[in-house]
Amino acid sequence: MASWNSVPLEITYQVLGWLAFISWSISFYPQVILNYRRKSVIGLNFDFVVLNLTKHSSYLIYNATLYFSSAVQKQYLEKYGFGEMIPVAANDVAFSIHAVLLTAITLFQIVIYERGTQKVSRISIGIVGAVWLGAAVCFFVALPTHSWLWLISIFNSIQVFMTAIKYIPQAIFNFTRKSTIGFSIGNILLDFSGGVANYAQMAVQSIDQDSWVNFYGNIGKTLLSLISIFFDLLFMGQHFVLYPAKGALISPKKIKEESAEPLVKSSDDPVSENV
Repeated sequence: MASWNSVPLEITYQVLGWLAFISWSISFYPQVILNYRRKSVIGLNFDFVVLNLTKHSSYLIYNATLYFSSAVQKQYLEKYGFGEMIPVAANDVAFSIHAVLLTAITLFQIVIYERGTQKVSRISIGIVGAVWLGAAVCFFVALPTHSWLWLISIFNSIQVFMTAIKYIPQAIFNFTRKSTIGFSIGNILLDFSGGVANYAQMAVQSIDQDSWVNFYGNIGKTLLSLISIFFDLLFMGQHFVLYPAKGALISPKKIKEESAEPLVKSSDDPVSENV
């Protein structure tokens, strides 16, 4: 396995990695705190949270396996060269664990707090079900030949796919409501900082090794940063430019009028909007 050629670049790599970890980890708290203070999740799109949980769960499987499993590391080096470095750092694993826990907490808040008439769409439920069913099939395909690197690459592909689609429901939700009230912009600002730091970390490693293998060897991490940055910029535009808050608050009367309903939407129910 390759070692660092430059101590300053190695230190920079570690600093950027933990900066990304801290930014991304803290980014979950503004939404959790906002939900707690309002005792409401109106304004937060439920599909976004459900898809996000699958995304982070698959990313945790990929990171933890590649970081801790010597068998998978050996397969990675055999494929990309023994002179390359493993493209997963300790902060990647720590972030994934933390992300799954905080996303699960947010999902729990959706269950216990006022949610108006919004429900998880059948489309999202179908996507999540199909993804995990496909992952299970891939596991049994990889089992006879111990193709573990191929298997975790599937989970990496899953997290990239989920990252690409998870933001779409919230972006459409904001557009439909012409408001971002109830959706924490603090989450987005911190997520943006984490994405930039994460991408810079990979660039530092490539400069030190004079090789860009870690970008396509860990294409999931690369696309994760780019997709996150794109949607973060979109949400910033919605919050600060298109739908700036004017001090409007959701009235308790309005919240009470939107009685709690089953979390899963029936195909017979009409589509409705939340304030």
